[in-house]
Order: sequence, then structure tokens, then C-alpha cells
Amino acid sequence: MRGRQGKARGRGGTRRGRRLAAGCAGLAVLLGLGGALPGQQASALGTVGMAGSGAAATGLAGVPRPGPPAAVGSFADPATYAFSEDARTVDGAVSTADAVELVPGRSYRSTLPPSGKVHYRLRIDDTTNLYASVTAVPPAGRDAPVTDGVKVSLRNSDGRSCDLDTATFGAGGSPHPVTAWALREISPRRSSCDDAGTYYVTVERADPDGRNSSPDAWETEITTVTEPAPGTNGATSAPEAWNSASPSPVTGEPRTRAGGAGFALATAIGEGVWRDAIRPGQTLFYKVPVDWGQQLHVTAELGGSDPDAGGYVAAALDLDLYNPARGRVDDLGLGYGGGQKSRSLAPLPPVAHANRYSSARQITATRFAGSYYLVAHLTPEVADDFGDGPVPLTLRVGLDGVPQDGPGYAGQPVPADVFTVTGDDRKVAAGGGSAGDGAAYRVLAAGGIGTGSALLVGLGVWTLVARRRAAP
Repeated sequence: MRGRQGKARGRGGTRRGRRLAAGCAGLAVLLGLGGALPGQQASALGTVGMAGSGAAATGLAGVPRPGPPAAVGSFADPATYAFSEDARTVDGAVSTADAVELVPGRSYRSTLPPSGKVHYRLRIDDTTNLYASVTAVPPAGRDAPVTDGVKVSLRNSDGRSCDLDTATFGAGGSPHPVTAWALREISPRRSSCDDAGTYYVTVERADPDGRNSSPDAWETEITTVTEPAPGTNGATSAPEAWNSASPSPVTGEPRTRAGGAGFALATAIGEGVWRDAIRPGQTLFYKVPVDWGQQLHVTAELGGSDPDAGGYVAAALDLDLYNPARGRVDDLGLGYGGGQKSRSLAPLPPVAHANRYSSARQITATRFAGSYYLVAHLTPEVADDFGDGPVPLTLRVGLDGVPQDGPGYAGQPVPADVFTVTGDDRKVAAGGGSAGDGAAYRVLAAGGIGTGSALLVGLGVWTLVARRRAAP
């Protein structure tokens, strides 16, 4: 979210049941029965619990790092973020002279200090667009400046700015994973960044000196994507005519699908009505395959049974939409008073290569096909008025338009499939997998039952799942 105003209240809460659930998941992993269920697994090496940084160690580049993760499994703590399992750990440099080189297509895990900048290096040719995305993962908390977050910039070897983006915590003032991107685009509008050579990605806090700013180092996940030029000359201006009317939200019987704990483990959903449950302080990730020529519509709903409960949180839910390069497209905020509330993202144009020529951020970000990410965060403030139990979350996803051919790139994007939607992608998004298993296990994680009972119930759940899958 960007530029919204607001502040969250603070109140402590117990995590005993969450720790027991994490232990159960860890034993299940050791026994070969698996960890978290589809879309919610967060491995011991790829997970950080944002409950505090602990004792800090100093990296080679002089940047302090947070301590080890607090728990295994995204159900162990609502504030857990799952990093890509193949992410390479690197140190950001305080000087560009010492910046480590990032290879396009790979994921990296790094650290952002409480103040100051860190730098990374890239080598780019003179024909390829590059998109660098940084997800900042702050420690969990109840209060944060609405203006704090992460700032990402890209500069050429002469120090000239190519692009700059800032992502903040927004109106809820709730620390949670936020993502900003910066791009190097071959364009007459950015002629100073057209040359081949060395470029630098710079990352810093958006407002480290704000009231209640976290004094801890934050972990970051960095990805870089490259896009070749089209094979033939196409449109050089954004489409002027497209259906900008707000459609009616998608209807139908909801299907349960548990959201993931990070971009790398985002749960695939397609057109339809999807049901989940989100706890205060939790951030859930979903991805929707959107092909060239298709138009995405999304409505978010928070459910409840008591609209007269006597409380109201003005900035309860934050829903962000990101494109396949993890560039922010749009967002919405939703208040909550214990009863049903819903809101839709603003209408977006059909995905088209030429959308990049628009002056509107929401339109220019819909410049390529692939997985579009929906990231939902529920502020911890909800627990103050309605308890720390899960709140029903419904996503109504609509897709208009028939898939079309892409721009016919002259080369191969990196990663190769990042701007592609396959038949398998559509099949998985349409309902493949076992979302109900993840929901059942999350109920176990939320309970305050004893350790022995948790282990027995957990193993029983997995045994039942295994038998169901083995049945003809």
C-alpha cells in the first residue's frame, strides 16, 4: 500500500497453541509424512518468523542479520513468511564498489539494516528489460509508521536514476511483508538507461526514523526478471478503448483453498469463488494465471456473524495485486465491524504488451501475461475487538476475454516461463490439489490442545489424507 494514513492499536496475545502445532508439523516432516499442506508449507531453511530478530550476526558486507527462524510451518505464527527454498543468501553492500552480483532469474535472501542503504550489482545488455523486486519482511508488531516500508531504486554506472518505487505499510500501520520493484526499460523515455553495462539495485527503509519504527534489521527476498524485445514491431501506444465498467462480482459455490505464506508458495486460484480464513497479523498469498488478452476482476470479502459486535477497524484488510514480475498493480483496503464487508479492485485493462506505454500505473503494470499475485493481510488490530481467531475471507475472481498470442519475443525471458500461462497452470488454478487438508491442519494449529494430543491428531489427519489419496 502507498500513502494511506492510519494507526493500529496494540495488545498482546498467546502463541502457545501455535508453537505446539509447529512441533507437530516438525515431527510429521521427520517421519516422512510431509510438513504443511499445499500452499502453506514453509521449510526450516526457507521460513522466517517475524517475532523479533534475536541476537544479530554481522555479514561480510557489514550488515547485521536477524537470528534464526522461530518456528517451522506457516501455521506456527500468523506473521511467518516463506522464502523461496532455492534462494541464495547474499549480503547487501554499504558501498556500490563491494556490491555482489545478482543473476537474473534467481531468488536471493538478504538483510536490510535499520538505517542506511544496501547495494547489489547487475549486468545488463542493451536490448533487454529488467525488473528487480524486493520483498521486505519486518519483525511482527502492533504499531508501525504508516509511511515506513521499503524503497527500491535502480541506477546505471554513472549513478543516474532509472527507476524508483516505494511500498509502505499503509493505513493499518501493521508490519507485514511489503514489495517494491524497480525496472530498467529500453524506452525513449528512459534513454539514459539504454546502454549495456553495470547497474545497481539500492534498497533502504522508507521511513526508518518514524514513530515506533522497528529498530531491528529486516530480512528481504530479491528477485530479478528479464524480458526480451518483441520479435516484430508492434503498437507504440497504450490501447485507448477497453471495457472499464465494473462487472458484478463472480457468484457460485465457494471452494476452500488455503493461501500460501509467501510468493514462492502462493496458492493457485482461477476464476471462481474461493474461501479461506485469515488470522489477525497474517499475510496470505495467492496467484491467478492471466493470459494475454484477459482481464482480471477481483472482489474481497470479510465474513462475520455479528455486525453489532460493538467494534470497528477502519483498515482491517489490505489486499495488494502484483504482476508476474512482482510489480504492484493495485490495492484495496477494507474495514471490518464483525459483519459481512466487501470491496472490489478497480477495473483493469486486458493484459497487453502495449499497456506499458500508458501513463497510469495500474495500466502500465499489466504489461505481461503470467501469474498475478493477490496478497491479503489482516491487521492485528482486529484481535482487539473480535479476538485472535480466524476471520472468513472470500475472494471472487473473474477473468474476461479469450487468451491471445503474446508479442512474440525475440529471445527468451528469464525465468523462461515467467510470462507464460500453460494448460497445466489453468488446471491447477481451477481446483487441483487438496486445499481442504491445509484448512484442517490450520484448525489444529489454532487450538490450545496438549502436545501429545496434537501429535496424535496431526498424525491421524495425515494418515486419513494418505488413505483418501490412495483410494481408487
